[in-house]
Amino acid sequence: MESTVLLDTRDLDEAEIALSANYSKIRINATTDSAPTSIRIERSLFGSIGIDAIDYGCGFSYEMDPPESIVISGVVSGALQASHQRQATFCWPGEVYVFGAQDGKGYRGQVRAGHYRNLVVERSILDRVAVPWGEPVQLTGSTPVSAAANRYLFDCIEYLRRAAAGDADQNPLIRGGVEQYLAALLLGSFPSTASPEPASAELRGGTPQLLRRAMGFIEENARADISLADIAATVHVTPRTLQYAFRKHRDCTPTEYLRLVRLHHAHRDLLTANGTVATVGEIAHRWGFAHLGRFAGYYSDEFGQSPQVTLRIGRVPLTG
Repeated sequence: MESTVLLDTRDLDEAEIALSANYSKIRINATTDSAPTSIRIERSLFGSIGIDAIDYGCGFSYEMDPPESIVISGVVSGALQASHQRQATFCWPGEVYVFGAQDGKGYRGQVRAGHYRNLVVERSILDRVAVPWGEPVQLTGSTPVSAAANRYLFDCIEYLRRAAAGDADQNPLIRGGVEQYLAALLLGSFPSTASPEPASAELRGGTPQLLRRAMGFIEENARADISLADIAATVHVTPRTLQYAFRKHRDCTPTEYLRLVRLHHAHRDLLTANGTVATVGEIAHRWGFAHLGRFAGYYSDEFGQSPQVTLRIGRVPLTG
């Protein structure tokens, strides 16, 4: 997908207007007496996720209102300092900071000249993997809970930047899967209001009958962009109860079962496809598998051969 240049200027006033329009109302001041060099922001989209490549040619201080969306900022080069709720945080290359983790609280700090990557995410994306009803989930911290969480999120920003350059987001299954993955990664990387463990009353709700209804919904809607929250809402339980039921009775998560169902649909399509016309990539994408290497690994584990072999032999049985 083509990117859009949101800003390319040497004028701080113009930069302030563009930053305010795309993130949140902000006031900036150059931190040196020298004339600022170019400030450039280029945005790509992957579904509802904005991926911004930012080049700041000068350092500046800022005061920013809380953004409506969640803004995940990764430092490629340069440095970011943010003060929020009387807590100052310094981020260096390879580190990630989130603006908008909590509603109603502004930010102030400094940005050094350098290269940055931002993700702009709607808050509602968290509800797709956390709750099907009730109060919306919020992140309650601005820095990752561990070095590993920081690394996964930083790598995810780079993966999305590369993915946005292709056309994978045109497939609703891939688009929805990536959005759900990012939401789950955010909830796993930052403290939040989502409860990580089920209560005892909810554990008793993880029955085989509930599981059968959830599995039926997954099997009937495998071609649709469905989330963990969608499945849980259909059987009238919370996502954590649903996850417990699948773990207890199927030894997998609901999303792993959904992946298995889609994998079997892809297997059927590979068996019946014309191997001189169809491709493994086309069939994998049809069923929501964006990464062909991972698809091939899942497929080989389940069916004992590569998808390329299945496509080539069709319905002819293997000999040996």
